[in-house]
Amino acid sequence: MLAPAATHDLAGAATALLSDMDGAPAASLPDVARRARQPVLGGPTGLGTSHLRLLRAEPVEDAPEHGLFCPGALRDDRVLGEQVNGDLIEWAEEVGIYRGQVDRLREADFGRLMMLTHPGTDDPDRLLAAAKCVLAEWATDDHFVDEESMGADPEQLGFRLGLTHAAMDPADLPVDYGPALDKAIDDEPVAVAYRSAFGHLARYATPTQLFRQRDQLTIMFMAYNHEANWRVTKRVPPVWEYLTHRHQNSFLPPMAIVDVVPGYELPAAEFADSRVRRVFSLAGSASVILNDVYSNSKESDDDFDLPKVIATEEQCSPREALDRTVEIHNELMHTFVAEAAALSQVGSPELRRFLVDLWAWLGGNREWHSTTGRYHEKETAR
Repeated sequence: MLAPAATHDLAGAATALLSDMDGAPAASLPDVARRARQPVLGGPTGLGTSHLRLLRAEPVEDAPEHGLFCPGALRDDRVLGEQVNGDLIEWAEEVGIYRGQVDRLREADFGRLMMLTHPGTDDPDRLLAAAKCVLAEWATDDHFVDEESMGADPEQLGFRLGLTHAAMDPADLPVDYGPALDKAIDDEPVAVAYRSAFGHLARYATPTQLFRQRDQLTIMFMAYNHEANWRVTKRVPPVWEYLTHRHQNSFLPPMAIVDVVPGYELPAAEFADSRVRRVFSLAGSASVILNDVYSNSKESDDDFDLPKVIATEEQCSPREALDRTVEIHNELMHTFVAEAAALSQVGSPELRRFLVDLWAWLGGNREWHSTTGRYHEKETAR
């Protein structure tokens, strides 16, 4: 249905691309923006101020012609990551996701992902709250969409997503019908995971931040149904359609809580502003394309990722498709830097911090992808 699966050589090329930090930008967004001649810190405030106009930052002067334009992690506290990962594995066993796959979870090391992507706190319970949300999101993909061995079935996808949504945004049914819904949720481990994760997140998130998280997940659930259409019809989407899907099915849900974890709040009006939404979405699309580069060599022939879709549409080699994928990623990231720098001139202090935290999330995400046992053989993961 798709282009041939990636070869071992292609897997090595992908690993080399994402582990080579020689051309990586600084892990601090203000440093990158200064190179773009638009400082992130300081400047007037008030995103809606009418007498201000956004200034477009010029391209980063020393942007590499080749390689990945993505920062590295700001910190790497292995002990903290291991603590969060151990607690997360215990929780996964309690709610029933990834049953019997403790070794797989330990090697994936989602606790390390949270430690890397949220350097603004060293509180293990805050990181665990974020980790529960992320693992529930990954479980949705594995249990519902990708892995038949774990029960994935496109014909059941809509029902299971609807049920899971009712767990994170409780439906108030008439008295006679509520127990049936409760039982259905209790019987679906992914739904139980979301219910539990939202309960933990509520210790730190405001109602507005919880609503934001539910909204992002609703968009992602819609995108899963979009992908199911490709599987059922055995249709390979054109690149534009796949990228539209990735705009909706990306890492925006875990990125949406970058202010929750360290303990501040981006005002709702700013988050909803179309300019902020654009920058936020650029980061989400770029991060999930990075995931496509790593996961390409691990997925089956009937899975979808950007290199395979490009290879099918353009009738090019897998390596050429991989290079084109990196180009697309870099274009999105350069645009993010330019527009984040411009927004920092007119946004609130919370927006400036939110943008800096998004950049840190992208760097931590890159580091995790380059080391996690989910995409690497055990002996090469660290």
